[in-house]
Amino acid sequence: MGVRHIAAGLMGGAASIVLVPTVSAQSSPVVPSEPVGAATVPDETGGLIRRIEVVGNQRIEASTVRSYLPIGPEQRVSQVAIDASLKTLFGTGLFADAGISFDNGVLTVAVQENPIVNRVIFEGNRTNEDKFTEEIQLAPRAIYTRAKVQADTQRILGVYRATGRFGASVTPKIVELPQNRVDVIFEIEEGPKTGVAAINFVGNEAFTDAQLRKAILTSESAWWNFLESNDNYDPDRLEYDRQLLREFYTKQGYADFSVASAVAELTPDREDFFITFTVEEGPQYTFGKVDVRTTLYKIEGDALKAVLPIREGTQFNSELIEKAEEAIAYATGINGYAFVDVAPRLTRNADTKTVDVVFEVNEGPRVYVDRINIRGNTQTLDRVIRREMRLTEGDAFNRVLVERSERRIKGLGFFSEVAIEEQPGSAPDRTVLDVAVTEQSTGSFQIGAGLSSADSFIINFQLEQRNLLGRGQYLLLDLQTSSRTRRARVSFTEPYFLGRRLRAGFSFTANRTDFEEAGFISDSIGGGLNIGFPVSEFGSMSLSYLLRQDDVTLERSTTQVVEASEGEVIEDFLVNGASTPEIVETAPNGDLTYQVEICDLLTRSLDPTCESRGKFLTSQVGYSLRFDRRDDPITPSRGWRVDLSQALAGVGGDVNYLQSTARGSLYRPLPLDFVGALKFDVGYIDGFGDDGVRVSDRFFKGGNRGFRGFDVAGVGPRYFEPGATVNGVTQAGFDRAIGAKAYAIGTVEAVLPLPLPPQYGIRAALFSDFGAVGVVDEDDKLLNNDPVNFVDFDDDGIPDPPVQDDFSMRATAGLSINWRSPFGPVQIDLAEAIQKEEYDETQVFRFSAGGAF
Repeated sequence: MGVRHIAAGLMGGAASIVLVPTVSAQSSPVVPSEPVGAATVPDETGGLIRRIEVVGNQRIEASTVRSYLPIGPEQRVSQVAIDASLKTLFGTGLFADAGISFDNGVLTVAVQENPIVNRVIFEGNRTNEDKFTEEIQLAPRAIYTRAKVQADTQRILGVYRATGRFGASVTPKIVELPQNRVDVIFEIEEGPKTGVAAINFVGNEAFTDAQLRKAILTSESAWWNFLESNDNYDPDRLEYDRQLLREFYTKQGYADFSVASAVAELTPDREDFFITFTVEEGPQYTFGKVDVRTTLYKIEGDALKAVLPIREGTQFNSELIEKAEEAIAYATGINGYAFVDVAPRLTRNADTKTVDVVFEVNEGPRVYVDRINIRGNTQTLDRVIRREMRLTEGDAFNRVLVERSERRIKGLGFFSEVAIEEQPGSAPDRTVLDVAVTEQSTGSFQIGAGLSSADSFIINFQLEQRNLLGRGQYLLLDLQTSSRTRRARVSFTEPYFLGRRLRAGFSFTANRTDFEEAGFISDSIGGGLNIGFPVSEFGSMSLSYLLRQDDVTLERSTTQVVEASEGEVIEDFLVNGASTPEIVETAPNGDLTYQVEICDLLTRSLDPTCESRGKFLTSQVGYSLRFDRRDDPITPSRGWRVDLSQALAGVGGDVNYLQSTARGSLYRPLPLDFVGALKFDVGYIDGFGDDGVRVSDRFFKGGNRGFRGFDVAGVGPRYFEPGATVNGVTQAGFDRAIGAKAYAIGTVEAVLPLPLPPQYGIRAALFSDFGAVGVVDEDDKLLNNDPVNFVDFDDDGIPDPPVQDDFSMRATAGLSINWRSPFGPVQIDLAEAIQKEEYDETQVFRFSAGGAF
């Protein structure tokens, strides 16, 4: 578009509109020339200035104007001094025009002030107003200049170019107001969004176009991929794509690779771009000689060479060079060298297609932390972030501790992005650490509903804040009801109790669970206290106390009529401690008929399942140890984690047992961007003091309790009861899980590199779960192994014991998909049991979803 006529406006009268040059995304701006002020000097030699008068100023004090001038009273005026004064006045940006005259010893400075911006208005735009405000210079109460308008117009167009709108145009206007104020209006025509019709590569032989498209950030436009945000042409992103291509090739051994050109051509309809990369691949290299030369006296070069991830004869990979530098820095850091200079020297041998690498390691100059700046935390208090830093002001700089601090801050879960950058300090031996964080939501208030294979329909009310008042405290109020559970829970944790590294908290829970797979209903109410503290940089320990009242009701606790013939006593049919049965009939011959609880009958009582009835008070103390060396606490790809815990019930109360559990995981990167994980989970519980383990305290595995591929409580010991025979017809039998005292479950997992942006929140993994669940003491099985109670559950014609308990290997394999969807988390597990026992109950498909409304 051309340059429109500039209409002169009168200040101080009725509002008038002044147009400034219109700028489009495809034209260069017309920058107005600076106004030229008048200057008069009496003669070449100049006269003596007796005083300086300032006229035309409104807001700016005359003394302020005089202070800008490089000349003053009792000095001689000259054309050079006048020119310098005018340049100085215009350079302040405060004046639209200025002139200087000299007459009879009086230097008169006439100025016309630039107006003050009253408002900045955007018209015609549908989005991006917040981005415009961040980018432009003009703002309310700022000084208006035409140069600023032109610069801000270019910034607005830059925002549109970054989103692919190259047809956008911006027309700046000013509305003149009284008191030398103006409204600045940017009239915007956004125009169509230009996409990427095709991305082509020229010169590539080792990799296909499709493989290279996956390596870059820009993607081709497609109607179905409406969530894609990088399918438009952006010159800045194109430069980044060149860098990504080089990284991709050098990771594959092409050390001579270069991008000769990257050209974007507009399609004839001016709606899309064709992007063409011309590449020069060169030959593929392998690593040649690898060596470490060091002047450090505490650690030898051979010791540092042992930690390198590079081996002679393997394919060249530029990423391994960076990892080798990190490995050397870490190894020297733990040996007491906080300042080292690692310089890799690469020598390419074109004839042998090898790259020799020599790492020169020398002690660097000592640098100290001058200051730690924290920015981006609008809610979180500074001290919450600073206490996770492993460095403080005045400490010797250590890159290992900086990286460790970054992981700890990210592990808080309060920030979506965390970056620590080094900046020059107040002296050459000082550095400033800038901690930049981007806060994410840490609180939620939701009334939600969900579905799961185990609980059917779920309704919950939850108030959660993981960063209460920005202090890092955790508060949870959770109310939930489903087809099998009702739960109310309150929990609070202070991570730095009494200003020390002590994590303290309390919880209160009221819970009702209908565990139909095990045939009991449990009503529990209780609370607990816990305190935790670090035992090392990567380890922590916590101590806890729990006091809980349980009321267990057995669903099968019904009555049965029993006849006692003459000479028999009913106590012969009952377990020890049985309640006195009720006599329902007395025969003429003296035989008695009693109504007896099934759990009191020797032939029907399953101990301690039946002994689990009633109310029990559990008083429990425990501890847990955790060691975490993962590289990322959210999505780890390398490192390990181990959790060990024990709980002792019997410090008062009615229950006596010792429970021990251990869990761990190991992560390693695999080829083709897969991430491998090896996990284990083991546990054992046993009673003491002539006390067994209640059914509600045993381990139940399968479904949402671990061991995918099996139903809830579908793996482990199971009790069978034959069906009754009525009129010669045998009815269906009955079975239920009775829980296990021990389990050991392992998992092998491979996280898949999905071709989706991380912000979609979708993860998928192939897995295999394997292990054993079982161990029920012989005394805890049916007390009277009467063949009447045996059942042929596997239809082999051989009666089986009523309790099946095989601590044998089971194994499943399948696919797990997790989606952090906008309406709540979604979890899908598809698994097939490849090894199981006859009495195990499998579950191929498991689904759960929930959200808030």
